[in-house]
Amino acid sequence: MTYNRRKFLGLASLGAASIPFGNNLIAQAQSNPMGLDFKSKVVPITVAERKARIAKAQELMSKEKIDALFLEGTTSCFYFTGMRWGQSERTFGVVIPAKGDIIYICPKFEEDRAKELIKSEFGQEVRCWEEHESPYQLIANAVKDRGVKYNKIGMEEGVRFFIANGVKKASPSFEIVDATPITAGCRMYKSKAEIDLMQIANDVTIEAYKMAFQSIKAGMSQTEFSGNISSSFRKLGFSGGAMVIVGKYSALPHGSIAPQTIKEGDIVLIDGGTSCEGYQSDISRTICVGKPTQRQIDIWNLEKQAQDAAFAAIKMGAPCEEVDAAARSVIEKAGFKQNYKLPGLPHRTGHGIGLDGHEWTNFVKGNKTPIQEGMCFSDEPTISIPGEFGIRLEDCLYVGADGPHFFTKQSISIELPFG
Repeated sequence: MTYNRRKFLGLASLGAASIPFGNNLIAQAQSNPMGLDFKSKVVPITVAERKARIAKAQELMSKEKIDALFLEGTTSCFYFTGMRWGQSERTFGVVIPAKGDIIYICPKFEEDRAKELIKSEFGQEVRCWEEHESPYQLIANAVKDRGVKYNKIGMEEGVRFFIANGVKKASPSFEIVDATPITAGCRMYKSKAEIDLMQIANDVTIEAYKMAFQSIKAGMSQTEFSGNISSSFRKLGFSGGAMVIVGKYSALPHGSIAPQTIKEGDIVLIDGGTSCEGYQSDISRTICVGKPTQRQIDIWNLEKQAQDAAFAAIKMGAPCEEVDAAARSVIEKAGFKQNYKLPGLPHRTGHGIGLDGHEWTNFVKGNKTPIQEGMCFSDEPTISIPGEFGIRLEDCLYVGADGPHFFTKQSISIELPFG
């Protein structure tokens, strides 16, 4: 998603009379969000849950015959340890051994800051390297000190090549392997606590959209409307925003750099969200400013049918590719082109979502991963018609023991974007 932050022009001065949609959308957009308190519902992930994640990762390491997992200060680092660091040219990272306590690898001059951020429940050993020393040898030694059985170090997918290669050169006896079976094997399956946080992020996003939609009108630029969306998130106590795509540019799923001004009869597509304790939302809504044409209504309705077909295909144990096939079939049977060609559906039907807006796994052709409880996805089979317009309806969902559940109510019609 793309957030375009601009100065807010003042929703309070833009009443319902400014909206050229008709009474149905006006009624949907009106709300009293200032009385909502989403923050009070937030329950952070507990120490016990993070410890259980580490234990699961260690079980998976043993299964995959990996001696240790190495992470940089990425999202996965936060997932397991609750600590945020980031990435720079200086190697900072976390060694999670298959057995034993975590070891942190840190530039020496950052040691005090690291110790402030490291939560004592997740290991307290920090090994430091000076500017002229090799952090790669420290990583290899940390693995050796916790015990080596398979001579394999798993690198999380966010680890950069120069670090993985540096460890390999520093200790050639180790095989450097892909740790995705460990990280995805944990993060792909969300707990109730994670799903609850994602629910808040989705609820906030819908409420922010409702607020901002009260301001939309012909003559408004895309950046102005995007700024109003960002301001609405701030009013709710969250940082968020949305990409706004107008008219013929809505056929480009991620928009265009061309300046766009909303005109009467234009399709307007918004795509964005927020986060709650790091857990993401990702929601798209597509409307017409003014009275839609029959062509716009028909394509919007076809998109809704495709989104519904994808949701209906989500069955426990079914391969993820079947969901993509279900949505694609609806669109192609209506006469659109096959295999990502345009006009038609140019991308996968959905992506995994959690602490990252796009993560494991995807609703896409060839993905045989079985659908399981705890998985979370977007459902967004865009219809793109180059030179004309595009329609995307995107709602995210989680898979419960009883099947799939949307976090948000789907759009009802092109004039009623909020269920």
